[in-house]
Amino acid sequence: MLKYLLPVACLLVNTHPRAFAQHNMPAGLSHDRHVAQLKEAALKERGRRAMGFDQDRTTHHFIVRPEGGIISVEVNDPTDDTNRNAVRTHLERIAADFAAGRFDSPFATHGEEPPGTSAMRALRRSIRYVVERTAGGARVRMRSTNDAAIAAIHAFLAYQIREHQTGDPLR
Repeated sequence: MLKYLLPVACLLVNTHPRAFAQHNMPAGLSHDRHVAQLKEAALKERGRRAMGFDQDRTTHHFIVRPEGGIISVEVNDPTDDTNRNAVRTHLERIAADFAAGRFDSPFATHGEEPPGTSAMRALRRSIRYVVERTAGGARVRMRSTNDAAIAAIHAFLAYQIREHQTGDPLR
């Protein structure tokens, strides 16, 4: 029994926000900035596992459009075939999963269900997902004529923009 409790206890301690206060903070760094760095590092690691490519070797963009929006991922190095192929595979899977109402990858990356996903799941038949390969990766275009679906896509993209800190416009 103890052999099962110890891993669970370690998981709880390592994922609980108070766990961040259990170590020494680097000199010259505010507590808030340090917590932000830890959150970003955790997001990148979860993203690497969920997406299958290195987050620091790629650039995400989330573009809000009147009819929905775009998820775009490009490699930073044009000769990085490994990550470019992984990006393409991931976005093809994302389009298929989202069309089927599955949002496991965003949940695995962020550790929570992003806003908009429950409505996108419920309205999946009114949203069209199209994957386009680009020279440096791929993009998924999300389109709908349903106002509720468009609002859900916009909420999802706004969350992604904030979480990934892309600097993309929220509108």
